[in-house]
This record gives sequence, structure tokens and C-alpha cells, in this order.
Amino acid sequence: MQDDFAQWYTDVVKKAELIDYSSIKGCMVIKPAGYAIWENIQAELDRRFKETGVQNVYMPMFIPESLLEKEKDHVEGFAPEVAWVTMGGLSELQERLAVRPTSETLFCDFYKNDIQSYRDLPRVYNQWCSVVRWEKETRPFLRSREFLWQEGHTAHATMEEAQARTIQMLGVYADFCEDFLAMPVIRGQKTEKEKFAGAEATYTIEALMHDGKALQSGTSHNFGDGFAKAFGIQYADKDNKLSYVYQTSWGVTTRLIGAIIMVHGDDSGLVLPPKVAPTQVMVVPVQMHKEGVTERANELLGRLKKVCRCAIDLTEKSPGWKFAEQEMRGIPLRVELGPKDIEAGQCVAVRRDTREKIQIPLDGIEEKIPALLDKVQNDMFERARAHRDAHIFDAHNYDEFKDIAENKPGFIRGMWCGDQACEDRIKEELAVTSRCIPFNDSEQISDVCVCCGRPAKKLIYWGKAY
Repeated sequence: MQDDFAQWYTDVVKKAELIDYSSIKGCMVIKPAGYAIWENIQAELDRRFKETGVQNVYMPMFIPESLLEKEKDHVEGFAPEVAWVTMGGLSELQERLAVRPTSETLFCDFYKNDIQSYRDLPRVYNQWCSVVRWEKETRPFLRSREFLWQEGHTAHATMEEAQARTIQMLGVYADFCEDFLAMPVIRGQKTEKEKFAGAEATYTIEALMHDGKALQSGTSHNFGDGFAKAFGIQYADKDNKLSYVYQTSWGVTTRLIGAIIMVHGDDSGLVLPPKVAPTQVMVVPVQMHKEGVTERANELLGRLKKVCRCAIDLTEKSPGWKFAEQEMRGIPLRVELGPKDIEAGQCVAVRRDTREKIQIPLDGIEEKIPALLDKVQNDMFERARAHRDAHIFDAHNYDEFKDIAENKPGFIRGMWCGDQACEDRIKEELAVTSRCIPFNDSEQISDVCVCCGRPAKKLIYWGKAY
């Protein structure tokens, strides 16, 4: 990790068998171990979405060019990344079809007919799908030409309702990342320059990877009534007057798997938080040739299956090989059971995150293992939060800012005057971008902009990012 973080990351996704490369440049095959992580992310997020009233739908993957062009700012923002279909079978299409880079225009086209009255509102929809963006540089999970995600698209009667939903969904993402992925995030608003094309405002959660780079881990957008006016989405209010709806959009992608790797991983490979791990406990019988060991290990597996996601390694490999394999795969707990353990009425649990070995009596193991998994989950979050907090630095002028950017990986807190010219200069000269205007940190660390020295009132979290 310390010598070549990028190569380490690539090695982990390959050796942990999360992905394989495909013959289509920039696209990846997500293997069972990787897809199982995504299934757990999907299931938990879907549950949390539905608790807030979200319903799932599915939209076509093709967008007619005329439809995509209805919202000028939106299409300009995505134009360089759009993949186009020009042929249908052997015939040239009369109109090009975009392979969806995102589905705002499709939802708008649907909503203009689906919403007629105030009784039809709100519409709180989400879809799980893949999208295509023709990226020039790709990296597994972090940036690929086709990736999996969810995209929520909602319509409301008032701007206040839309804003409330926008912030609510950002909170769902933040709570999910911290509680389920053990990944601390900073919540905030994007600057005008960094907001989503066509949005009134964009809100983000930003996480810090182990190498000190930021990763945008989820976004929520308030569209106001801009898309509604472009697509003619109107409803009759209680007084039978026509009004435009107000819309939101929000999404997270498979890049969350990349975040898990880069926040928690170590030199031995993956380290998965228990809540997201497809296999939470691996039972490893030691000295399988000894009488009764395999049978007792299977008995233990049966007991543990009632309280966690677990499996057993009955392969003919040596114990050392098995241990290294489970470490590479990031399985949170390894439970070893050998003849001496059976005689003593215990097993040995080994934590993946700390490698601590804990002797646990077999009596009452159904309570002890879940408690230990909870401790691993909490410890991983606290460790990640401590790492992040230790890599947040304050800059009061441009010289300090430049020194930190060049020598201290992490977030940089610095005041900003609000002028995009300063934002552009920092990005051009230092390869540092504004990550967000934080919600929970309004400290005014100085009175002047970190770039130009003019009066400033907005605190910005800056950083180099993936």
C-alpha cells in the first residue's frame, strides 16, 4: 500500500476475485465475490429507501437524442460521455439513441403524462440499473464505462418538499456509509462549478481514502422546476391552477465497493466490515485428518448459521494457505477448531481487522460471535474516523494551502470568497478540487479567501480526488 497504492488497489480487486477484465475496454466483469458485496449494499439501501416511501420502477436504457436535448445545461454536461446507437439491426435509425448516462430526461418524459393533479404528488421513485459513460480513463469500481447504480427521481408540489427530500436522501446515504460500511463521511453542498448539470443545488457525501484522496460517495440534487419547465411537467393544484412540479435526483454506484477497499484494506488484501461482508465468519477445521474434527466443525457451522452469514473451508489446502486466502478475501472473522480446541471446549476466533486471536468457549457461542462482529464493525468505523480526522489540515493562505497540497495527503479546510476564478486556479495549479461546503462544520478559520486573500465567509473542504 505505502509503495504503490494504485497497484495495490488493482492487485486487491484481482486477487480477492472481485472482478475480471473484459474484452470491452473500460468495462469489467463483476465476479461472484464482488457482486455479493453489491447485493448486500443494494438490499440494505433498498430497505432504507422504502422506509422513506420510495417505490422502485424501471425505465428504458435508450434515450432519443431529441429528448436528451430538451434540457440544455444537462445535455452539455454529459455530451462528452454519451454512447450512441445509430443502427437497429441492418437499418440506420432515423434518430440516434443515447445509451442512458443517467435518466432524468426519461423520468421527465414519463412524469409529464403520469402527473396531472396535486393528488398524484409526490412521486418518489427509484430504479436499480446500469448506465454507460464513455470515460477515457477507467479503474475497476471507481470509474468504468458501464457501472451499476441506483437513481432516485422524485416530483413534488413545492420547492420546500423537494429540498426536504434532497437532504433526507443525502442523510440516508451518510447514515448507510457510516453504519453499514464503517466509512465516515463529510456531508455538504457542492459549489456552483461542481454541481450536477441542470441542478439548482447538489449535495454530497465525501469520504477520505487511505492514501489521502477524497472520493465522492453519493450525491443528492435539487432540480427546482427547471426540468419541469423544459419538459412541461404541470399539475392542477387544489384551485385548479396549473403549476410546475419540483424535482430531485439522487444516486450511489458500485464505486462504494472501491471505497470499502481503499478505506479498510491492508497489505494482506480486503478487510470487509461485517455488516456488508457476504461471509462474516469462516470456520476452518485444523488437522482435518484427526477423528471427529470435521464433524465437530460442521456442528459449529450449523450453530453459527443461525446467527450470522458463515461458511466452512473443507478444502485440502494447508491451514496457513487457508488463513492467507481468507485474509485476502477480507472475511471479518476466522474461527479455528482443532483437536485441542475440541478437548478444551473452545474455538479460536481471529479478527481480520486486527489479527487478534480470541479463545471463545463453545458454550454460548451463538451470543459471543455476533457480539464480536459488532465490535469489529464499530472498531473499524472508529479507526477509519481517526485516520480521516488525522488527515484534515487547515490552510489560511495560498502558501500554506500549496504546502499542504504537495506534502500532506488529506482534506484541506480553507476559506473561499465564492469566486470561481479562485476555484479554477487551485484546480489548475495544484490539482485540488473543492469537495463541499460542509453542513456540520461552519467554523470560520480566517476572514480571507485561501486563494486570493479577499474577504471570505464560506468554509470549503478541498482535496485531491478520485
